[in-house]
Amino acid sequence: TSPSEQDLNRKTRALKSILKNYQQAEESIVKQLYMEHTLHGGTVGSMREDVWKGLFEMILPKKFVIEQSVFIIDSQEGISHEVDLAIVDETYTPYIFHYGRLKFIPIEAVAAVVECKSQSLSEDGLKTWCESIVSLKTADESIARTASGVATAAVPTQKSTRPIRVLCALAPTISTEIQKMFDFVLTADDNPSRIDVWENETYGNLFSWYETLNFYGQAEALQALQQEEKRGELRVALRELKEISIQSYKIYGQDHKNISLLSFNFQFNQLLMLINNPMLFPHRAYVKMFQDHVQELSLIHISEPT
Repeated sequence: TSPSEQDLNRKTRALKSILKNYQQAEESIVKQLYMEHTLHGGTVGSMREDVWKGLFEMILPKKFVIEQSVFIIDSQEGISHEVDLAIVDETYTPYIFHYGRLKFIPIEAVAAVVECKSQSLSEDGLKTWCESIVSLKTADESIARTASGVATAAVPTQKSTRPIRVLCALAPTISTEIQKMFDFVLTADDNPSRIDVWENETYGNLFSWYETLNFYGQAEALQALQQEEKRGELRVALRELKEISIQSYKIYGQDHKNISLLSFNFQFNQLLMLINNPMLFPHRAYVKMFQDHVQELSLIHISEPT
């Protein structure tokens, strides 16, 4: 064979090896999950979280930190239910509280939240968990130096973020009602050993994802941004996003089945790129929240009988 043919064969072998590695990693993750499922005791939930955490560690850029068993807080006194895995960008945002395993993380830093379940799924329980996340709101009182000056509010292209919501479970089938609560649902099936990935079809294209992830509850701000004449290039880019679906990031094998873990790698990281810059942290909003409570505590202390 010629040198060019040898080089082509080498590249082909390398790509095949990568594909095979993803399939083997998928099988290994599923086997670990079901091994944990056969065990009993209070540590099973934590062990299950460790396995799913390993999956995300395989695919996430190093700028993100995966924290286990955390509470997410906002500057309006909102606190989430306990989150199994929180994918956090620590670039600008301080922890509100971090002592041992107890962590309170500001919503502005959280790129994704992951709920890890076994085969038993409570629709009401998951709804309550999701609502505790959905209710959290980022604040627009940040001050930071930027490349072009000093920002005194959230940047125009990222007014109010929300985390990507992911459910990981062993259940072979997930009800439509539960699916609608999450952006991605990953289910591990042990026969055959594979991970199926479902993405929320509510967001039909990348523009829809961009809107919900960066203008959460602020559709008017997005419309104003689109109408700005000075940002013509941005308007063109946003228009292009409407032509790209998250489903187009799937990779299929010769059997026409989705190579799910590799596909999810590209899908999930593409969405993370849409929220690439973390929200500028609104220090003053959190200062005000705590100051208000300090005053309340002082009043309570003064009014207590001696």
